[in-house]
Amino acid sequence: MIKVAIVGAGIGAEHLAAYLALPDRFEVVTVCDLNRARAESVAHPHGVQASSDFEAVLAHPQVDLVDICLPPHLHAPCAMAALEAGKDVVCEKPLVASLAEADALIAKASETGKRVFPVFQYRFGPGAAQLRALIDAGLAGTLYAGTVETHWNRDAAYYAVDWRGTWTGERGGAVLGHAIHIHDFLPAFLGPVARVHAELATRVNDIEVEDCAALAIRMQNGAVLTSSVTLGAAQDTSRLRLMFDGVTVESGVSPYQPAAEGWRFTARAPVTQAQIDDVVANALPEPLGFTGFFGAVADALDGKGGREVTLADGRRSLEFVSAVYHSARTGQPVDLPLQSGFALYDGWLP
Repeated sequence: MIKVAIVGAGIGAEHLAAYLALPDRFEVVTVCDLNRARAESVAHPHGVQASSDFEAVLAHPQVDLVDICLPPHLHAPCAMAALEAGKDVVCEKPLVASLAEADALIAKASETGKRVFPVFQYRFGPGAAQLRALIDAGLAGTLYAGTVETHWNRDAAYYAVDWRGTWTGERGGAVLGHAIHIHDFLPAFLGPVARVHAELATRVNDIEVEDCAALAIRMQNGAVLTSSVTLGAAQDTSRLRLMFDGVTVESGVSPYQPAAEGWRFTARAPVTQAQIDDVVANALPEPLGFTGFFGAVADALDGKGGREVTLADGRRSLEFVSAVYHSARTGQPVDLPLQSGFALYDGWLP
């Protein structure tokens, strides 16, 4: 049984629901938030203790795993403190605010022997499991091209929270805080990104950071993709459309769970629809979203890893973000991977 402290009662409420769905794997010991009343409102209905003292959480002898659900500018110091306290860590996106911070976190995890699991729940769910099964069966074949969309609606009321929409508090805009999940999906299922060329704009809200983006992406395997991002859509939708030589894949459109049911897999000759349907029908079931994510965390901590999101994955997501911001500012494509000599290695804040 893994004992958990959730730090941050905003998105932390959804994390709590996922832990409660895995009662044989996790026990949530406490929910911590500076606003104790908010912590209590999330924790107490489920018989969980509430706290407003982060230091007490770190000192709690029963806590094995600290789940950080705080504003982005607090991720790095809180994750480092948790590692130093001998705790494993789950951390919401974005993991940290630079490649330098990511490498420091990697070094600290190595030093302490503890694990850090960045939160990327898009990877988990029936649709994603079916795509993985088709790739593993060799029926998908070569990826030619694709499109990914993050079309959400965020208005002035959303940005009334003082840290949102700012470089200091949020550390970035729609590319960092909203589309980061769908961009993580690309290397997780399709292999490494080799190049990105970005155009960013702030068109929807009166904020410091971008709320629209158009990205041209070349994968290491040669496939070309586009990513369209806006916070000015009428509804929240996220979608992937991927064209392989054996199948065309169309995801669901749920903004937070595009891997849910509803994916469409259309065969391309000489692969037959019967072959595709057989593999899809027999794909192993997989819990959706946060529940699938935390199940993979539990497996990893139990020594049965392989499906968990790793610290290296978290760094890779920030590498992509760094490349996007540099490309948008220079007007030039950026090749990946990125190392310590990269212009924005120490951060992309202007």
